[in-house]
Amino acid sequence: MGLSFLFLLPIFIGVHYQEHFFDFLVFDAGFFLLNFLFYLVVRNHEVALSIKEGILSVNLIWILLGVAGGVPLYLYSDISILQAFFEAISGFTTTGATIYADIEALPNMLLMHRSLMHWIGGMGIIVLSVGLLSLINPNGSLTLFKAESTGIKLEKITPKIKDTAIQLWLIYLLFTAICTFLLTIEGMNFFDALNHAFSTISTGGFSTKNSSVGYFSDDPLILWTITFFMIISGINFLAHLKFMKGDTIGYKTEEVFWYLVIFLTISLALMISALIKTDLGWFEALTHASFNVASLLTTTGFASNDYELWGSLCVTLFFIVMLIGGNAGSTSGGVKVVRFVLGAKVAFAEIQKILHPSAIINVFMNKNVISPNIISATFGFFLLFVFTNAIIVVYLFANGYDALTSVSTAIACVGNVGPGFGMIGPSKNYAFFSDVDLSILSFAMIIGRLEIYTFFLILMPNFWKKF
Repeated sequence: MGLSFLFLLPIFIGVHYQEHFFDFLVFDAGFFLLNFLFYLVVRNHEVALSIKEGILSVNLIWILLGVAGGVPLYLYSDISILQAFFEAISGFTTTGATIYADIEALPNMLLMHRSLMHWIGGMGIIVLSVGLLSLINPNGSLTLFKAESTGIKLEKITPKIKDTAIQLWLIYLLFTAICTFLLTIEGMNFFDALNHAFSTISTGGFSTKNSSVGYFSDDPLILWTITFFMIISGINFLAHLKFMKGDTIGYKTEEVFWYLVIFLTISLALMISALIKTDLGWFEALTHASFNVASLLTTTGFASNDYELWGSLCVTLFFIVMLIGGNAGSTSGGVKVVRFVLGAKVAFAEIQKILHPSAIINVFMNKNVISPNIISATFGFFLLFVFTNAIIVVYLFANGYDALTSVSTAIACVGNVGPGFGMIGPSKNYAFFSDVDLSILSFAMIIGRLEIYTFFLILMPNFWKKF
């Protein structure tokens, strides 16, 4: 039901701008009624969900979200059902890939709907549901929260998971409000500021302008503000929660350290490249380099200009940044910095074992010994990530798309990045893909949002035994 109430925001926008909102209102009323009937049926039944049921429910919820979010898009724009489904999945998974060639031609109501889907999906719809579904079934909420697997660890920050989820969302709301306020006083109108704040804090990437944030590129304050909020949204939100409670230890992890090192190092490298390849001044080059690195590192997908024109070195570095992603427990997609750090540590440990065969060499992360189970799970993730991308690349390449477009599309969708290179570059869109292509890419986004394992579990024959 909470989603139905949130969907009232685009309707209010439609009323304010005197747009035709009646069909949206009818849909939302019907959606609320279905949710309310479901609530009446299950509210007095405490049935604990098993892990299997939780995993299956999570996969189904994301598909249903795509349907629910896609209906208004289908009603108010000239697109197919599968295109609407793709756009909605892209919204809720915070991928930011769009099939719209002329975004500015859309009603303001739809622009807000797209950004709102980002905002809802940002930390994971299941985290939001922990606070809402706990009124229905506490056991079910707990199981779903575990299954969603955005990377948030259930540390004992508050006694109850529901309380933790609510506090995380309050921080999320606070960041959104501050970002909106700053963008407004820096020159954006309130509508654009709210939309871009939704997309920034969720690290989503939908914009109200055809040229994305590049529309505001004449104002460096706007670019730096969005850069800052993209970076902090790419950090584990539990670290922010600890900070609000007076504890800064969440920011003193190896993952945060390397995340910032990667951001600063690649930003400086790209600034130098931009100075050589373009006619930008040093401050402009630093501004655009930092903005676009933050955008791709956090998998937001905004673009301040066409970085494909910066040369092959820049394209290569941006490819690497797209793969890395933000921190575990953030709103970002990608592989996550912590997995690369752990992978590097394991590789170094293996080299040490070759040099010293009799030595017992442990792998440490934040001064804690990493268990073999975590190491194997990390490398299992890498393998499944590569496998998933390979399947999509082969499919796209077999259907006539060039290698650059095929590879970057796979990474952009599975990594929930949005824009890529080639035919889906920062100044382009996904409108040229067929409905079948978009369906496959939609599921690629869901697989990436669920961090691979949650999807592949339901493909295992053992999953369906003794269900």
